[in-house]
Amino acid sequence: MTMQKNSTLTLAAPAVLAIALIAGCGGDSGGSGDASEPAATGSDLTSQGAARSGGAPELSIDPALLPEGVTVEMVQEGRDLFNGGGICFTCHTVEATGGPLAPDLTDDVWINVDGEYSSIVELVKTGVPQPVEHLGSMLPRAGMPLTDEQVNAVAAYAYMLSRM
Repeated sequence: MTMQKNSTLTLAAPAVLAIALIAGCGGDSGGSGDASEPAATGSDLTSQGAARSGGAPELSIDPALLPEGVTVEMVQEGRDLFNGGGICFTCHTVEATGGPLAPDLTDDVWINVDGEYSSIVELVKTGVPQPVEHLGSMLPRAGMPLTDEQVNAVAAYAYMLSRM
């Protein structure tokens, strides 16, 4: 039985990794290589989230729980980015409950950082080249053209997910 389980995992891992690379979790920066395609702008990345946020956790934000400098509006923008052009949902899922490629962000267990807002900001900026527990690595800024303000917003959303 153990041998069958291991061979199933061995066969499944490349398939999961291929899906992650196609979806944008790990791999190159996600561009098609066509220089004639315009780069996505910050507003394009945010607006793409509106259509995908249907399954995302509801935002019931207690402003008292927000770290210094973080606003409710930042958290809402972060949610849109997470579920849209920031492509975070491809590995963490729309519900942010994680999967084989990335951890659950809705619980109080932090694997790659300590869960403080500044740590999450730094993680999004630098990526996770060698995850502690999951198959998917994360490129800096998820391989997307996220501005510092957008990184802060996504980090604010991730921070609040484990505190809602």
